[in-house]
Amino acid sequence: MSDWTAGYVADIGYTFGYYTELNPLRIKLAFLNAGLSCPEMGAACELGFGQGMSANIHAAASVTSWHGTDFNPSQAGYAQELAAISGSGAKMYDEAFADFAKRPDLPDFDYIGIHGIWSWISDENRAVIVDFIRRKLKVGGVLYVSYNTQPGWAATVPMRDLLTEHSDVMGVPGQGIVSRIDGALDFVEKLFATNPAYAKANPNVVERLKGIKGQNRNYLAHEYFNRDWLPMPFSRMAEWLAPAKITYACSAHYLDHIAEINLTVEQQAFLNEIPDVMFRETVRDFMVNQQFRRDYWVKGARKLNPLEQVETLRAQKVMLVQPRADVSLKVTASLGEASMHEAVYGPVLDVLADHKPRTVGQIEQAVKDKGVMFVQVTQAMMVLIGAGTLAAVQDEALIPKVRKNTEKLNIHLIGKARGSNDIGFLASPVTGGGFTVNRFQQLFLLAISQGKKQPAEWAQFVWQIIAAQGQRLIQEGKTLDTAEENISELTSQATTFAEKQLPILKTLQIA
Repeated sequence: MSDWTAGYVADIGYTFGYYTELNPLRIKLAFLNAGLSCPEMGAACELGFGQGMSANIHAAASVTSWHGTDFNPSQAGYAQELAAISGSGAKMYDEAFADFAKRPDLPDFDYIGIHGIWSWISDENRAVIVDFIRRKLKVGGVLYVSYNTQPGWAATVPMRDLLTEHSDVMGVPGQGIVSRIDGALDFVEKLFATNPAYAKANPNVVERLKGIKGQNRNYLAHEYFNRDWLPMPFSRMAEWLAPAKITYACSAHYLDHIAEINLTVEQQAFLNEIPDVMFRETVRDFMVNQQFRRDYWVKGARKLNPLEQVETLRAQKVMLVQPRADVSLKVTASLGEASMHEAVYGPVLDVLADHKPRTVGQIEQAVKDKGVMFVQVTQAMMVLIGAGTLAAVQDEALIPKVRKNTEKLNIHLIGKARGSNDIGFLASPVTGGGFTVNRFQQLFLLAISQGKKQPAEWAQFVWQIIAAQGQRLIQEGKTLDTAEENISELTSQATTFAEKQLPILKTLQIA
């Protein structure tokens, strides 16, 4: 019997994660910051979509036509269910890459997204993907690809290989992947307790093992325990993608664009002396010990002239998606924690404090009397979006066109929150993507939809749902046993939700 899994973990589902970097709307500001023209996103494709959360949220929240495939039929089935519920028209398939790539009914794409899977598949499948990009990505089209990277993973490769070998050799047949993962982790922990020379030479690997042990087993199964697992240097990725006629554009991780928070002055000067852009990226990975790259590539980069760049930047809309009082003026990057200048960021955040969308040009005009220059405003946009404080906003005319789709999808996802906390995102027609809304916040929205008006009523409503399932809240590591304790904590959370999160969710047209 043939093995349809091709060595990929298939006996446990992937997590229900949402990845904002896959949102086509995020490409524009990143490209503009790099001085590049960004195409309109008429048709998009995600290869290896997992449970399909990102693809379905983006399909529901935008007018972009989405296609995608994931070889796991249970995951593809779930993705198809979400597409049907939202009415987005997204086409989700359960085909292997080779079969999907041969479909005659696929359009040419403006955007192709590949999150994470590049590191977990065979060279044969990589070749299929590159050929698919070569044939199906339009001229001017964008590829997003993320992958585990050397040198950040180099020291961990032997430990990963040991984990998978233990799972294969010592795991009991029929035991199940979760039990094999737990057994492998326990074994390596006992090995490290003997103080082997490998652990002495690589102390960071010991710390990484501690972090791994606390992670979701569904995630670990797919991250570490596939047959194929290859962290790849940037130069190797460039070699792989060369036949597809695409070139590196810029990082999809906005904070990577800000040299001052990632590189020392000496490192910046050293990099600036390297004329080759591609080799510069390879060297930069050594400087920051890069573990995971999130990159945009483009088929036929078109440089904007300075006037085009500035005018298009000024037209970009953004909004504040955190309570103004809760915004931290600190951000963590490769050099550690960095502080934002209050004189620059304070006025920018004050302009956006009402959570209404504004263009970068409107922000520029509002803060110029504070001595904040245009270049400082644009850098603040990159930092604040990278930190999750701001979000790009799509064209106002598109929002009502997709509102019904996001409403239907969100109603379904909120209903799921009654029984689990698997899904922590809802779709916004304003940002064209997902927004973090935890289980209890989703249940508060459910209470509101059923006519409950006050936080105390929302708390009572949620308590009835979780109490019927024998669930209790945990506060500061302690389980709350009594109904009074649980209702009190839920009321506190509901009150905070009403004051802080709900106004933002209304602006995002989620509530």
